[in-house]
Amino acid sequence: MEKKILGYLLIWTIHLVIAPDGLVAQGCSDAGFCTMGAMKPDQTFNKKVDVKLRSIELSYYYGETTLSPIVQVANLDASFSITKNLGVQVKVPYQWVNGNFDNTSGMGDISLSATQRVKSTNKYDINATLGMKIPSNDANKKDSGSKTPEAEGLSLPMYYQTSLGSFDLVAGVSMISSKWMFATGIQAALTANNNQFWRGEWLPPVYPDEDYALLYPNATKLKRGTDVMIRIERNFRFSNYSFNVGLLPIYRITKDQIEDRDTGEYVKLEGTTGLALTALTSFTYHFDVTHSLKVSYGKKITDREVNPDGLTRKQVFIVAYGFRF
Repeated sequence: MEKKILGYLLIWTIHLVIAPDGLVAQGCSDAGFCTMGAMKPDQTFNKKVDVKLRSIELSYYYGETTLSPIVQVANLDASFSITKNLGVQVKVPYQWVNGNFDNTSGMGDISLSATQRVKSTNKYDINATLGMKIPSNDANKKDSGSKTPEAEGLSLPMYYQTSLGSFDLVAGVSMISSKWMFATGIQAALTANNNQFWRGEWLPPVYPDEDYALLYPNATKLKRGTDVMIRIERNFRFSNYSFNVGLLPIYRITKDQIEDRDTGEYVKLEGTTGLALTALTSFTYHFDVTHSLKVSYGKKITDREVNPDGLTRKQVFIVAYGFRF
């Protein structure tokens, strides 16, 4: 059974590497809930080695969206053990976006979580996480006019925002063994943001390419739907290095909502629910028990029809340095 599951994972990974560029999807937000606490990938399971109680990871993220914006993120990820079975995690990202409309930059959303080990055996651990994502701004950055002078002062699409602009509740649970990791989690937006993007304002003569402007969904005071994720990961560990392959399906179970500018009432957006599937792989080199370097790659193969939150990515690349103490 294990060989069959591993075979499916490898087939998916190979398929993604050779898949045409048109196969893309909506996935986890940058430095998002899929890497919080119990849902974090590539977690160590070794009962013979004492796990360090504190760790700091510095990472660089490069993501290609389905439109022109390129998203880059520098992320600080710090974890601390409170007791033998309880730990906390803090993630602080800084984000840059470069696209046809404009270039933006600023702090990303801060993630805070606590993880409790609820069961531990010689063969596996079960962990549970509860946390929040805290917005760094109201997700309503406006065009500077540097690329399109006529658009100066207009609200930019969510693709260009450095924050999702909402307070989010996050919860999850995982089972980790020496070879496998299975995790599931949920992210629910508790509030709407203050984004005011309305694509009708960007039509010619403001922006010369009408077809391109219409590719961005309206996002006025966006309230995102609820996401449910599953992580399936197979790890291969050796003395100084390790690698893994996995699948990350995310399902948006409720529709996104925006405020209608004509009526002032919220409307549910069709096409904003459904499955997104990502194949992931990473390689980690351990210099010693304290220092490590990891390279990760992810490619999407499905897509929701409408994505006003701007989280669509064709592919992502991450390099991270880890320090345990």
